[in-house]
Amino acid sequence: MVVARIDPRREVELRQLLATMNDSSGRANPTNSLFPFARFGMLHVGRFVILDDKTADDIRVYGLQAPMFPTYLAFLGDVDGEGDAFLREAARVAEAGLRTIFECCDDFAPADDLLAWMRSHDTPSAASYVNRVGRTVRRVREDAALRASVEHFLNNGGRAAISGAPARHAHATLRSYIDGEKAAGRLTLSPEERTPLGWRIADTIHLVGVPIVALLLSPVLLVLAFAGLLRLRMLEKTDAELCPRVDVAYSNTLAAIEDLEVSNQFNAMGSLKPGLLRLWSAMAVFFAIDYAARHIYARSGLARVRTIHFARWVFLDGRKRAIFMSNYDGSLEAYMDDFINRVGFGLNLAFNAGVGYPRTRWLALDGCNDERKFKEFLRRHQLPSQVWYKAYPELTAVDLERNQRLRDGLETPQLDDQQAREWMALL
Repeated sequence: MVVARIDPRREVELRQLLATMNDSSGRANPTNSLFPFARFGMLHVGRFVILDDKTADDIRVYGLQAPMFPTYLAFLGDVDGEGDAFLREAARVAEAGLRTIFECCDDFAPADDLLAWMRSHDTPSAASYVNRVGRTVRRVREDAALRASVEHFLNNGGRAAISGAPARHAHATLRSYIDGEKAAGRLTLSPEERTPLGWRIADTIHLVGVPIVALLLSPVLLVLAFAGLLRLRMLEKTDAELCPRVDVAYSNTLAAIEDLEVSNQFNAMGSLKPGLLRLWSAMAVFFAIDYAARHIYARSGLARVRTIHFARWVFLDGRKRAIFMSNYDGSLEAYMDDFINRVGFGLNLAFNAGVGYPRTRWLALDGCNDERKFKEFLRRHQLPSQVWYKAYPELTAVDLERNQRLRDGLETPQLDDQQAREWMALL
């Protein structure tokens, strides 16, 4: 995620420039001349967003002067492999277009080394979520092609050929068909790439090390957590709620770039409540979310919510503000309802440190239970993506999981009766 201050004198020019990259409002032309997203085979989703926070004045409810925050341009993507490798390829493939875009930022000069400049503006996530760690863009596309091939076979006589046959026989028949398609060169199923040893070692150290450190520090952490929670409960009782009805014109602007495909983009930005305790609690919650997403929910589904492809929480401006960005399937209303109904406590933990959030109790309770307030709060803090790209726009997260299971079954030489019946249900 590259974040840079926009030169106020060139913001209008930048908005017009970004608009030329789209096929429709907010939806990128994959082969646009400035940044041809489709040329980057490791890029799942990407976006350009102008971070223009309309709620910065909300901090006044705490008797504080509203800071003069700059307006930023954010360029981000969720990619296979190392983020720096993507930046290197972006600087090589789309140097001219990226220079044209970043020249609208106030500290980019024509003579600057583009890659070095992007690296210096790379902004880490406080927490991030990936629907399925290890699933590459190539795997997604190959799995989709496999399903299309199987459906072609079934719709052209294959279904009648296996109708009434034992599930294991149907599995063997389809394996034979797919082997023939691969041999004829009509279908490619690449072997899985090995996970780099260094990544696996680091991931294991993180998995084991964090609980060990927490256990060793538990006498101190428990005392601090208990004292902090009591103090936070006192603060919660007087927190201001800022959940007015969202301006209809602004809501319509956001709606114009939503529900154009099966997936949507989402950005919500706002200020954190003042005080170190609020900041520390937000940092602790984001750390816990990041750990859980990395080690517990790394195989599809964030706490029973299966519609999210990628998400990240990022601190800005010396941790005075934060932004949440995600890519999800279905409508925004259904997306919010999923969280409210299934993991409302998680929403409260993740967002209660934001100025104006519906009042919580013990951090995790109440809050989003008042759906009207929560939805108005979120909509009011939402920002549109000026340019948004998804490498496989017709596929939902559930589709990806189902296609992967279909392929895993076909690549298994033999299934027992129960496994074969469960696999056939995918068809």
